Amino acid sequence: MITIIAAIAKNNALGKNNDLIWHLPADLKRFKKVTTGHHILMGRKTFESIGKPLPNRTTIIITRNKDYFKDGCLIAYSLEEALDFAKEDEKIFVIGGEQIYKYALENDLADRLEITHVHHEFEADAFFPNIDTNIWQEVAREDFKADEKNKFNYSFVSYKKTN
Repeated sequence: MITIIAAIAKNNALGKNNDLIWHLPADLKRFKKVTTGHHILMGRKTFESIGKPLPNRTTIIITRNKDYFKDGCLIAYSLEEALDFAKEDEKIFVIGGEQIYKYALENDLADRLEITHVHHEFEADAFFPNIDTNIWQEVAREDFKADEKNKFNYSFVSYKKTN
């Protein structure tokens, strides 16, 4: 199963200047819980914003640069090659960024979406594609109010393909 996992704002914002715009510890905790033990696929810029391989996950970086190397990571030159590296994993996660998400959705490569909807609009330079409700059906939702640790209302929403 290939799952796209992302946190997106009301205006589909993902980030700005290669960084997250908001800090939601609950989202980070969920991300860790869901992805631990699995392959995580990401573009080079997303990896560089994280800065290191995440513990207890296999990191696959997608780049066009044939000379790119990061210790502890696998390097792929396309999303398809990255998926091939991870083919033995029953749960593969595509974790960003904008170009990788767009490519995966346009090429029908994902089975599920795990989206944290942040109920706020942000200024951004990277955006998640619109979720087409003719293709994606909401199958689970948990809504949360802002609190002392999480500054914005948010929802964890799971989607599966309708076909």
